[in-house]
Amino acid sequence: MAALVWAMMGIAIWHFTVFLPDRFWGGIVGAFLGALFGALLIGLAVNGFTIPGQDDTHLAAAVEAIPGALAGIAAVYFLGVRQGNEAD
Repeated sequence: MAALVWAMMGIAIWHFTVFLPDRFWGGIVGAFLGALFGALLIGLAVNGFTIPGQDDTHLAAAVEAIPGALAGIAAVYFLGVRQGNEAD
């Protein structure tokens, strides 16, 4: 159940990328995947690479995914900026 919470938080954070210039590696789909995989990876890392069940999922699980989603979006953004600078 926590994996669903992490994924939904990653998608929620991804919605704010409309306020950034579209320089993501892979465009808006790349930003989506970066937020999703970042949230899932950090969520797993915080919980010792196990997925808590329904009874162990609390509001804190959503907060755990925020840094991962932001890191994933940032990584994809900087890859896109770097790729764009190399093309120029």
